[in-house]
Amino acid sequence: MSGTPDVASESASSASALRRGWTTGACATAGVRAAYQALLTGSFPDPVTITLPKGEQPSFALAIERRGTDARGAWAEAGIVKDAGDDPDVTHQAMILARVRHAAAGQGVQFRAGAGVGTITRAGLPLPPGEPAINPVPRQMMTDTVRALAAQHGAGGDVEIEISVPGGAELAKQTWNPRLGILGGISILGTTGIVVPFSCSAWIHSIHRGVDVARAAGLAHVAGCTGSTSEAAVQALHGLPDLALLDMGDFAGALLKYLRQHPVARLTIGGGFAKLVKLAQGQMDLHSGRSQVDKAVLAQWLGELGAAPDLIAQASDANTALEVLTLAQAAQLPLADLVAAKARTAALAIVAPAAVAIDIVVVDRAGLIVGRANSEAPDGAAA
Repeated sequence: MSGTPDVASESASSASALRRGWTTGACATAGVRAAYQALLTGSFPDPVTITLPKGEQPSFALAIERRGTDARGAWAEAGIVKDAGDDPDVTHQAMILARVRHAAAGQGVQFRAGAGVGTITRAGLPLPPGEPAINPVPRQMMTDTVRALAAQHGAGGDVEIEISVPGGAELAKQTWNPRLGILGGISILGTTGIVVPFSCSAWIHSIHRGVDVARAAGLAHVAGCTGSTSEAAVQALHGLPDLALLDMGDFAGALLKYLRQHPVARLTIGGGFAKLVKLAQGQMDLHSGRSQVDKAVLAQWLGELGAAPDLIAQASDANTALEVLTLAQAAQLPLADLVAAKARTAALAIVAPAAVAIDIVVVDRAGLIVGRANSEAPDGAAA
C-alpha cells in the first residue's frame, strides 16, 4: 500500500506544470468509502475512487487498512496520506484516518472528532460549538458516499464516522484554528476536494471565518494586518484580543469585500510601508508577485508634501519604496501619514456602502509606527 494518490483524472498541460493535490475532505471521504465498504463486505477497495462535487473521480491508494471489534461493536478503518501536490499546505503528507461503525437505525450519518481533529468552541463558524471541525461540504461528500454504498449493498446507512489525524494537534498550531476557537486539532476542509497549487482560496476562507467568529463574539473592532510585526504593533496600540486579529496577509481586497457584506463597526489595517503604498495606489492584492509599487506616484506624493525638485527626482529613481520613505523622513516630510490617508480612502471605497470606520497604521520593520490615518469610530467601538 502506498500513500500517494493514483490520480487518473488529473492531467497537466506540461511536465513543468504545478501538480494539484487533494483536500483533507477528499482524503477523509476516500477513507470513509474504503472503511464502510470493508465494514459491509469484509474487504477494502485499494485504490478507492470517490466522486468530487464537480464530478471528478480521483483514486487514492490506502496507507492503512484495519478492522476490529470493541465494546461498541465492529468497526473498519482506512487511512489516506494527504498529497497536497505542489501547494505549501501544512497538512501535506498528514495521515487522514476514517473509522466507520454501524449506528442505531434511524440515526443517519454521525460525525466524531478523533485524535488530531479539532472541536468547535465558538459561534460564528459554519457549524455550532461542540461539533467536530469537519466542514459542511466534506460532511456532505462522506454522507453521499455512505448512502451510495448502503443502497448498493442493501444496508441502512446509519453509521458513525470518526476522523482522526495523527499529529493534528501540533499541525493546528500552524493554522488559524486556535484563534478561531477550534481546539484539539486541524479542520477537515475543502469545497471542491482539490487543492490548487499556491491558490489563495484557503487563506481567504480563513479571513472570512475570522470575521464571522469576531462578529458572533460581538466584537466591534477588528484588525487586518499584512504580517506578524504589524499585527503585534496594532494589537498593542489598541489592546485588541486575539480573536479580533484577522490574518489578512496580502489579501486586503478579500477582507474589505467580505466586510462590505458582513460589516463590523471598525477595522484597523496595519502593514509595512510598501504594502500600504500598494493599497493606497488601489491594489487590493499586496503580494510582490501580483502588484508593484509605482515609485513615480510616490514621487508625485512627495511633491504634494512640498518636497524639493531634487528630492522628487531622487524618489523617482529610488530602488525601493523603503528608500523613498527614508528620503522623506530625512526631509521631515510625513509621507507615511499621507500613504496611510490614501490607503484609508482606497479601503473605504471598497467597503462602501457598509458603515465600517477604517483606520490605517504604517509600521516599519522594527515594529515602530511611522504613519497613521485615523477615523472616528462608530458608537460601540473604542477610538
